[in-house]
Amino acid sequence: MAHFVKVDPSSAIPIWKQIEEGIRRAIAKGDLAPGDAVPSVREAALTGRINPATVAKAYRGLVDEGLLVVRRGEGTFVSDNVGTTVDDLRKQELRKAAEIFVSNAKDLGVGEEASCTMIHRIWGERGEKS
Repeated sequence: MAHFVKVDPSSAIPIWKQIEEGIRRAIAKGDLAPGDAVPSVREAALTGRINPATVAKAYRGLVDEGLLVVRRGEGTFVSDNVGTTVDDLRKQELRKAAEIFVSNAKDLGVGEEASCTMIHRIWGERGEKS
């Protein structure tokens, strides 16, 4: 699979779903922009050592969502209309990460204030301003 999609065969998440999420994330981060080509199903399958039907299933889902478009004879591309969706994708990805963080914090018995303090500390360690 392309460098922007990491697939973990040992994960409980189906590979086609990992591919979908990886491409969504790449679009949200700006690693893939409107009009950019994505690897062909065959190329992605060979590179990632994944069954082509699995890659095709992921691509079909993203086409159905409107994130990818197939141009006969040319390939598969990020939709030109995805620009309006990028902010929504970023929010969705951030929400997923926040839900995991909150779930982990609650499992550890850590409250909201201590969790927020940890986020601010890590943010500061990375040299970012709020």
